[in-house]
Amino acid sequence: MVSHSPEPMCLIENRPDRELQLNQGALALLQSMRQPVVVVAIVGLYRTGKSYLLNRLAGKDRGGFSLGSTVQSHTKGIWMWCVPHPCQAGHTLVLLDTEGLGDVEKGNVKNDTWIFALAVLLSSTLVYNSMSTIDHYALEKLHYVTELTERIKAKVAGGGSWQEEEDSSEFVRFFPAFVWAVRDFSLQLKVDGREISEDEYLENALKRREGQSEKLDLPKKYLRQYFPSRKCFVFDRPAPRRDLVRLDQLPKAALSPEFLEQARSFCRYIYRHAGTKTLPGGHIVTVLGNLAVTYVDAIRSGAVPCMESAVLALAQIENSAAVGEAVAVYEERLKWWAALPTQSISELLELHAQCERAALQVFMARAFKDEEQQYQQQLKDRLDSKRAELCCQNEQASLERCTSVLQELSLDLEERVCKGSYSVPGGYQRLLDDQQEMVERYWLVPGKGIMAAEVLQQFLKSKEMVVQAILQTDQNLTDRQREIEAERARAEAAEREAQLRKEMQARTEQLLQDQERSHQEHIQQLTAKMEDDKRQMLAEQQHVLDLRLQEQARLLQEGFRGEAAQLQQQLQSLRNEMSRKQRSRPCVVC
Repeated sequence: MVSHSPEPMCLIENRPDRELQLNQGALALLQSMRQPVVVVAIVGLYRTGKSYLLNRLAGKDRGGFSLGSTVQSHTKGIWMWCVPHPCQAGHTLVLLDTEGLGDVEKGNVKNDTWIFALAVLLSSTLVYNSMSTIDHYALEKLHYVTELTERIKAKVAGGGSWQEEEDSSEFVRFFPAFVWAVRDFSLQLKVDGREISEDEYLENALKRREGQSEKLDLPKKYLRQYFPSRKCFVFDRPAPRRDLVRLDQLPKAALSPEFLEQARSFCRYIYRHAGTKTLPGGHIVTVLGNLAVTYVDAIRSGAVPCMESAVLALAQIENSAAVGEAVAVYEERLKWWAALPTQSISELLELHAQCERAALQVFMARAFKDEEQQYQQQLKDRLDSKRAELCCQNEQASLERCTSVLQELSLDLEERVCKGSYSVPGGYQRLLDDQQEMVERYWLVPGKGIMAAEVLQQFLKSKEMVVQAILQTDQNLTDRQREIEAERARAEAAEREAQLRKEMQARTEQLLQDQERSHQEHIQQLTAKMEDDKRQMLAEQQHVLDLRLQEQARLLQEGFRGEAAQLQQQLQSLRNEMSRKQRSRPCVVC
């Protein structure tokens, strides 16, 4: 079921007692969604027009996120708006509006850093909104970037301790793309008389220089280090200052044409280039609410949110759900296709194999980081159980069908036995002829299933005493003929028993062969998934490597040779890891 919100709703409350708390209504909405999500979060100082940009992204000129009209921060905590993605069918655009940073009226600004960290953790694209220019003041206000390593861990460190020198490559794999939106921009985009693009303006502002104060240098360093994918947009002032207090009420004709075009350009870029929220390894996030729960719970407990722990926690939830979804698909397909009883065990097992294949594909598409194949084994156990149930149901359906057929076909014979029609000279042979005719008619009836021979054998065995009694009283037969007929009857019964045992043995062998087929199916699909995961991981690592090489080149150009050398060590570690990954073979334990 696809769920969207008609209007923004609070996702994470910043309560007066300084506790962050998830809004259960918003959480329920997120957890009800099963679509991939493109998550765009906007952060920045209070009263800088963040909400207006999000309203434009939602396609709303009026209403939506509250803009406010005073110098007070209007948004508290983190608010969200879930709308259909305008350009990607089957995707939901989740817009996150954050509480303004640096509000002087706050008694405690500690939660500012947490709100910034949560915006980073939850989004696939992070928009930083600032005013006027990217200057020393703007960079100093972005000190939250320098505190990310204190507020977020990439991996669980050995012994439970946090490593200060953790490779920033891990952050790059988790962190969103970064967009800097500069509002009320009035400068000319020129450097040394040459026109430059908005992106060049940003990169020029982020150039580091030897001897620069740490307060100014660190935001540049960490912004480049953690957010190698960067984009910049500049916006003219939308209207005269006196009209800004009612910006959301102004008709488009009252807004600056340049601003409107810049806003359209911004929206087009976000729609086309803002990526789906994914986890390392390429797993597409469809349950954003579970990530929010994991991170907020960690903050409330006084811990530092760990991205690796969150991924593992999410994997447990998703993999368990993947097992349930796969079993549901199996049952649904079986309901569509099954027509019991089947004529043969091979027909039944082929039906099971088709349903199992579809279920396994659903599981593989949703499950991730099931490195010990624990959840796949759970699925296999449940599907094996479903196969056993299916076999029992098939046998029962066949048993009931065959019993019903025999009861109907034997009515006349039973009636003649009761009337003593066979208790006359020559009656024994007449009984055998009538019984044989009934058996021949029985085999002509379609749809009896795999129990046909066994049920017939049980039926004939139940009539042996009656047949023997009629044999012994038939005066047309001599004692020797009676002995011969009795021996022939025993031989035929033994032959039927032997044939039945042969059929049951063949059925058992087919079941064993199907177990091996099932095992190979699981291995084949798992191997294919692991190879896909490996390719995805190598592509991610190559992307990170390329970005880090670009950063190394910038450091060398700017004279930071010591940092470039440290980065070289990280690059070598990354190359070694990629080399190991390329040589590795899928480890299948199921």
